[in-house]
Amino acid sequence: MTMNLPVVADSLTLYLAEIRKFPLLDAEEEKSLAVRFYEEQDLAVAHRLITSNLRFVVKICAEYRAYGMKMLDLIQEGNIGLMMAVRKFDPYKGIRLISYAVWWIRAYIQNFIISNWSLLKIGTTQAQRKLFFKLKQAKSAIRSMLGHDDIQEAALTLDVKESEAIEMEQRLRGDYSLDAEIEAGEGLTMLDSLPDERQNQEELLGEHQEAAILQREVGKALEKLNEKERYIIEQRVAADDPRTLQEIAEHFSISRERVRQIEEGARKKLKNLLAPIVLDAIAA
Repeated sequence: MTMNLPVVADSLTLYLAEIRKFPLLDAEEEKSLAVRFYEEQDLAVAHRLITSNLRFVVKICAEYRAYGMKMLDLIQEGNIGLMMAVRKFDPYKGIRLISYAVWWIRAYIQNFIISNWSLLKIGTTQAQRKLFFKLKQAKSAIRSMLGHDDIQEAALTLDVKESEAIEMEQRLRGDYSLDAEIEAGEGLTMLDSLPDERQNQEELLGEHQEAAILQREVGKALEKLNEKERYIIEQRVAADDPRTLQEIAEHFSISRERVRQIEEGARKKLKNLLAPIVLDAIAA
């Protein structure tokens, strides 16, 4: 007698189960397929090369879990990096695909993390990106050697200015609550330490009116999106707890990549619709 037991599985678990169904390729099979795609641009061949490496993307994404992003979103970005790598891979260079693809996968994951890290965006120069991802590693290595953190030593190790390392360390901590106590039990919060630079009533009224106008115009702009676009923007951008690409894909029974495309198109529409209003506000 066979019993059907209830199975509780989240989207990530289901995804991992699915990608395990795709067989890995040995070096000879991969070389043969990669040459075919390089010469013929056969999309079916590209699909095999991509699916056989999906589990490696997950492994790379796992290295970035400490940054607080949803794993499925990291995987989505990593998969795009993998697709770009397959597209540009030269099989005659004599290396395995994943050895080349890892750089693309990491680049897309890191770009995603940096773009979504904080409301106060961190710098996007190559040096700042390197510092963002290397500072934690350097501090951990120094802590294991010295028994404590030393930001000056970390700066020397990474060959950057101490001030740059301190600034990046602050950003790595994420967004602070102004109501948080500076020292436990003291009762003094970060808000108490800030100077009072409040605006007068006239300025507050003006800003309130501008905000009301902007809110009204944003509402009008959203109404010009179709139902699917509006739902995705509301759930991915406006929500306090944004839904993942996978969750929205399941809601509409479409692919994650299609959700991503719709979101990108909707953002462009909103930008074009709101651009004149923003320019008017700046001119005023």
